[in-house]
Amino acid sequence: MRLFKQLKWYFIQEWKRYLGSIILLITIALLQLIPPKIIGILTDLIIKEKISSIKTIPWILTIFFIAITIYILRYLWRILLFGASYNLATELRVKLYSHLSNQSQIFFLKNRTGDLIARATNDVDRVVFAAGEGVLTLIDSSIMGLSVLIIMITQISLLLTTVSLIPMPIMAILIKKYGRELHDKFRKSQYLFSLLNNQTQEILTSIRMIRSFGLEKNQLKKFNKIVNETGKKNMQVAEIDARFDPVIYLSVAFSNVLAITVGGYLVWHHTITIGQLTSFIMYLGLMIWPMLALAWMFNIVERGSAAWERIYLIINKKLYIEDGKQTTSNISKIIHVHINSFFYPKSNIPSLKKIHFTLLPGQTLGICGPTGSGKSTLLKLIQRQFKITEGEITYDSVPLLKLKIDYWRSKISVVNQAAFLFSDNIYNNIALGKPNASKNEIETAAKLADIHKDIICLPKGYQTEVGERGVMLSGGQKQRISIARALLLNTEILILDDALSAVDGNTENNILNNLKKWKKTGRSIIIVAHRLSGLINSDEIIVIKKGVIIQKGTHKKLIKEKNWYQSVYKQQNKKIEDN
Repeated sequence: MRLFKQLKWYFIQEWKRYLGSIILLITIALLQLIPPKIIGILTDLIIKEKISSIKTIPWILTIFFIAITIYILRYLWRILLFGASYNLATELRVKLYSHLSNQSQIFFLKNRTGDLIARATNDVDRVVFAAGEGVLTLIDSSIMGLSVLIIMITQISLLLTTVSLIPMPIMAILIKKYGRELHDKFRKSQYLFSLLNNQTQEILTSIRMIRSFGLEKNQLKKFNKIVNETGKKNMQVAEIDARFDPVIYLSVAFSNVLAITVGGYLVWHHTITIGQLTSFIMYLGLMIWPMLALAWMFNIVERGSAAWERIYLIINKKLYIEDGKQTTSNISKIIHVHINSFFYPKSNIPSLKKIHFTLLPGQTLGICGPTGSGKSTLLKLIQRQFKITEGEITYDSVPLLKLKIDYWRSKISVVNQAAFLFSDNIYNNIALGKPNASKNEIETAAKLADIHKDIICLPKGYQTEVGERGVMLSGGQKQRISIARALLLNTEILILDDALSAVDGNTENNILNNLKKWKKTGRSIIIVAHRLSGLINSDEIIVIKKGVIIQKGTHKKLIKEKNWYQSVYKQQNKKIEDN
């Protein structure tokens, strides 16, 4: 029953729908009490031969009218109650998405994609089912059970009612016990379902690599293992689930045996009439639904409660990066980077230390260094994906932590080495950040990224579907489409994180020359590259090694220093000459 307390906020929010449902359910419960009473009266009248068959017609029509009324009312409460529960699904998924979209990289390092998908789909469905069917069964069974109990005691016999309901407390104890077991088992089964989702997601996203290495059988074994474990946990849930109905039916059967035995004795001694015993048996039949509903409610509510706990762990998780409150003017400002040290979570080794530089409006900053030196980490800090351990980055002398995240990120467009394209056409992929962009704007951005000629040569031009993750395009084409997408936004700062690694030298030169013209309006560019030819025209180049800046200056200056930059540049030029 914890779930109803946990969802109290939503019940208050949708109180009109739930109150309307409760009123309708009470009306239905009261109407259902009338037919057994009528049948009991008719039975006694027929036995005593005090009523003719013609006179029974109005009574039968009354029962028929009640049945039609109940049908209509049930239709109405389903619209009210389930409409409210479906709205809960929408609200929970929006909350989940909103919370996930505002989390930092640290969160996604700790939580896997498949698990998050499971919480947003399967777990939400369980909570919604409990908020709909669970509320229905709780109210319906409570009202019906209480109403029938009062009628049985007041209108027929207190003794007969008491004796007939002896099995019910035993049933309630067993149901509560099974409910606790079901909660624990279902939570474990949902955890394994998340692992199954993770495994499925990884296999599907890396299917080409799996095929190229011939790992189909190996992956199938891993998949079979987790499927079997999930199946075992689901069977354990089903075993507990299967205990509910037999307990209910046995309890109801014993109640009927006791009712007929004691009722027959009372009829024999003229304490009650046969008609009253008939009504009592019918009322006892009406008690079957509340008892079954009680078991079913415990079942679905315990499942919903376990699912809610998993959802709540996400939506109640504190954001790793808190939003700021400040903004600045729309004029391009100076960026100062002063990072004394930065540690990744649960790491004792600093990924960056003593990183100091300034980026002026209209400048191009080149960043290079060995693999794993901290280049991408620096870009993540500039984007505010992590919080700096010691030091700060300022924009117009305002620390990034004090700026609104949405405002700051609207100043930046980023192109990563691993370009991500959606399963859509090229036009929509370029227009992702600016859906209302004109055709001319799209084509201008594509020309700057040197991809326009490639696009118009495709069968459907800009309307060509790229397939999932851009599978129909080459690596270089995907990178250039991603660059066009970033350029379309016309942001103050463009970050290229090794975004030209998959293009040839001539294409790289074309793009860099286009960017040189593009930045003349005061825009800044940060280029991270392993191929140093892309950094030659940078206003300043910094070389990072083991998280520390070991060189800083222009290409002409660095090429004269006997250090990492000179050595790598000569090696790369030698390879070009050899080829």
